[in-house]
Amino acid sequence: MDQIEVGGLRIAYERAGTGPPLFLLHGFVGDGRSTWHRQIEALSDEFTVVAWDGPGAGRSADPPASFRMPDYADCLAGFMATLGLGRSHVAGLSFGAALALELYRRHPKLSTTLILASAYAGWAGSLPPDVAEQRLEQSLRSSELSPTQFVATMLPTMFSKSASKAQIAEFVAAVSEFHPAGFRAMAQASAQADLRDVLPHIEVPTLLLYGDEDVRAPLIVAGALHASIPGSRLVVMNGVGHVSSVEAPDRFNREVRFFLDESER
Repeated sequence: MDQIEVGGLRIAYERAGTGPPLFLLHGFVGDGRSTWHRQIEALSDEFTVVAWDGPGAGRSADPPASFRMPDYADCLAGFMATLGLGRSHVAGLSFGAALALELYRRHPKLSTTLILASAYAGWAGSLPPDVAEQRLEQSLRSSELSPTQFVATMLPTMFSKSASKAQIAEFVAAVSEFHPAGFRAMAQASAQADLRDVLPHIEVPTLLLYGDEDVRAPLIVAGALHASIPGSRLVVMNGVGHVSSVEAPDRFNREVRFFLDESER
C-alpha cells in the first residue's frame, strides 16, 4: 500500500495494473482493500486500478470534523491530480457513489465514466427526511461503540442473508478497525448531501449497479437515479445486498468490464 499527502492529509491507496485508469471509492464502512480487493485483482489485467482509503478510513488520516462531501470531492480531485493519470473511470459504492457524483459536480472533466453501485444522491437527496435523520442519529451512536459492537450494529444491513461467511470475513476485519472520527464525518457528509441537481446534467456514460436485497439503498432509490441520469444503464443483481462488490464480485466485475470495454470503443 502506498501513501501520499493531499491537502495536509495522509492518503493511503493501492494501485495495480496498466491501461485506462479506474478509481475505486469505498463506502462509509470498510476501506479500499476490503471493499475492492476482488476488483483490484480482476480488473488490473486491463486497467490501472486505484483504490484509495478515503480520509478517515483504513490507513488514511482522519479529516477535520467539519469535512463534508465537497471537501471529500476536492481531496479526491487533488489525489487524482497528484497521481497524474488524467481523465479516469470513477466507480463508487454507497458513500463512494455519492462522492463520485460530487466529484462530477465540482470537477466534471476528471471523469470519463461513472459507475455508481448501491448509490444515493446523498441521504438527503434519496431518502425521506425522517429516514435520513434517523440514519444519521444511528450512525453517530454507533461511532461510540466498541469495534465488536460496531460490527454487530452495521453488518446486518450490508449483506443479504445468503452471503457466505467467507465472502465477508475480510470486510468484517476492516470494519472492526473503523475510525470513529472519520466515520462520523462521512455520516454527516452523507446526511447533508443532496445531489439531485447534478443528475440531469451528467454527460458521461453511467452504470448503476444495485442488489435487489439491498435494504440500505433499495430499488426505489435505484429507479430515481436511473430516471434522472440521461442514458444511464441500470443493472439489478438478484440475491445481492448492499456491498455488492464483496458479495457478488464475479457478477460485479463482469458488468463493470462489459460497461467499460463498451465505453472505450
